[in-house]
This record gives sequence, structure tokens and C-alpha cells, in this order.
Amino acid sequence: MTVPFTAPFNTPLLEPDLRAAGVPAPWTFGVADKTRFGELDVLGHVNNTAYLRWAENFRINYFKDYGIADYTGEPPRLVLRQIGLDFLKEMTLHEPYIITGRTVSLRNTSFRMEYAIWSGDLRATGHAVLVWLTDQGQKTAIPDHARQVMITRDGAEQL
Repeated sequence: MTVPFTAPFNTPLLEPDLRAAGVPAPWTFGVADKTRFGELDVLGHVNNTAYLRWAENFRINYFKDYGIADYTGEPPRLVLRQIGLDFLKEMTLHEPYIITGRTVSLRNTSFRMEYAIWSGDLRATGHAVLVWLTDQGQKTAIPDHARQVMITRDGAEQL
């Protein structure tokens, strides 16, 4: 896989960009970046907490690109209920990578996302469950526009 260096880091990559970089279907949205010194641990490879920050950064780009939140006003109250990662191969300093993600299923107030991190090959996979809340902190139904875009763009399954 070749990370598309013609696109600036931390910018959304759509399906044609991902295919050109060797990222297979069903991934249709991603963000390119590179590992940094501050993300390394004492062994010289990327610390596991960095992957969590990458997933958070990915979600912000995803929500903006999907029209779910623009983060210029009041963002939606989305909270992380669960996250899991499977580390397949270590990563080291200055490695370019692409993190991809998609919503795979939706319930009334929550949705499940899956992630994959690529740098020449698949380096890690993960998932997250997010819950939509009211301003008072109560669970609330996912807005129809958000639900529709996740179904349309990602093929998310309504459970």
C-alpha cells in the first residue's frame, strides 16, 4: 500500500483515494497521517494509547465529512461507551498510515463503528460504540439525518 502523499495529512480520503493507496473495500472513508516521536514508548514503537487518539481524530473528520457535526457551534453530545483494539503489527517513528472507519450498525440511541489502520499492510483493527445524548445527559434517538448518512455511505445495518 502506498499512502497518498499528494493529499495533506489529516484530511479526509474518499473511496478512490483509498483504492489508489491499496486499502480494500468495504472501507470508503479514511484519514492519512504519520506517526510522531511523542507517540513512541520506551521500546521505540507506537504506544497503544496513540491508536485511541487516532480513532478520536478519525471520528471528528468522519462526523464533519458526513455532515453529522461541523464543530463550529454546539457539537452533538456523542459519548464513547466502549472501545476495543487489536494490535496486529507494531508501528515505528515517521510511518505514514491511513486510518479507515465506518459505522456498521445502528440501534435507537447508539451505533457501532469499526476501524482499520494501514501502513503497507493492516496494522490494527478496532471498534467503538457511541451513544447519542441530550444536553441533560440522557440517551436520545440518533437524528434521522445522521442515521441516513451512515446507512447510505457505510451500509450500516439498522438493528
